[in-house]
Amino acid sequence: MEDERSFPDLATPIDQCRYAVIDTELTGLDFKKDSIVSIGAVAMTGGRIRLGETFYEMVSPRTAFRAETVVVHGIMPSDVTDKPAAGAVIDELLKFCAGTVVVGHFLSLDLHFLNKELKAVSGRPFPNFVADTWRIHSWIQNQTDAACRDFGESGDRDLFALAKKYRVPIAQAHDALGDAFITAQLFQRFLAILPGLGVRTIKELLKIGKP
Repeated sequence: MEDERSFPDLATPIDQCRYAVIDTELTGLDFKKDSIVSIGAVAMTGGRIRLGETFYEMVSPRTAFRAETVVVHGIMPSDVTDKPAAGAVIDELLKFCAGTVVVGHFLSLDLHFLNKELKAVSGRPFPNFVADTWRIHSWIQNQTDAACRDFGESGDRDLFALAKKYRVPIAQAHDALGDAFITAQLFQRFLAILPGLGVRTIKELLKIGKP
């Protein structure tokens, strides 16, 4: 089994790298008062989404549900009564993400909550290289190249607004696996244009995509 702490070579071309695109659903957005209720992830190699390789777990949160977030993600307290705690599934998530660059939209939020669970279990944070699709999008927007202007000028930050902008189909909203799949398709769009803007290696991707 591949070491969960293994890293891709920074010189790897972005179209050859392995990625794990992740998303979490939460009881709320307060890092101190809220916790994870589900985790979803989709595997990619370069711009190819590996549809048969996914990760999805609903978990029993550490904290109470908030009515406003139940409306968003649709997970009820009764849905997770018999589910494991997030810490109990974190090893499987790490195995799924082994040797990949982890990608997400506003990834810093997901990492805050994942790191809380990881540190409780192992005392260390998420080990992977990480890239945020929002940061990548912002960098693309700021370029002056005509190809970038054609690619899209949008101030929208929301995943679903960007998905609509870049013609990514939205099958369902606010399911962690569904949202990870939407993020993966958005990332596909970005991978197609980045080499033309000088971003060709993982090192260069991490520089522009740092959460």
